[in-house]
Amino acid sequence: MICINKQKKDEAIINDAIRAKEMLVITDSGEKLGVLSRAKALAEAENRGLDLVLVSPDANPPVAKMMDYSRFRFEQQKKLKEMKKNQKVTVVQEIQLSPTIEKHDFETKAKKAKTILEKGNKVKITLRFYGRMIVHQDLGKEVIDRFVESLQDVSNVEAPVKLDGRTLFAVIAPKSEKDKK
Repeated sequence: MICINKQKKDEAIINDAIRAKEMLVITDSGEKLGVLSRAKALAEAENRGLDLVLVSPDANPPVAKMMDYSRFRFEQQKKLKEMKKNQKVTVVQEIQLSPTIEKHDFETKAKKAKTILEKGNKVKITLRFYGRMIVHQDLGKEVIDRFVESLQDVSNVEAPVKLDGRTLFAVIAPKSEKDKK
């Protein structure tokens, strides 16, 4: 069994893992030291107590920078966590209607959709036609339009009513803060 030691794509090539014979070396302050051999560059980085990180391996000659790699990775991970914290995940929840829906069921589903929208999630309204109901698409469209209209104070239409096979659907999203004013 042959074991090939490959580095991960997101991981930098540092110190002894650098295979280039010569490289353009930049200090941690941004000063160019010029093109140095691998041994001289590694020795210079070690004298300064820093790591030699290959920044641009595809350049001619490759570019290496002297830096404290563990601190650099820590800063990158910190930025990544901060970005993830600021990310908002939108959830699309589905409400199913029928062309022959009764008033009470309609109101119950409208209340449920309103609570979903107030949580900040989107609502996908679907109406499936069974059997010969497909002939009365206009009734289904009226039901969805009435449903969307009943929620217009808390939502915006993101995707208008559309027929896909035997299913009519629309997507509504919660109103943004500027829309509420």
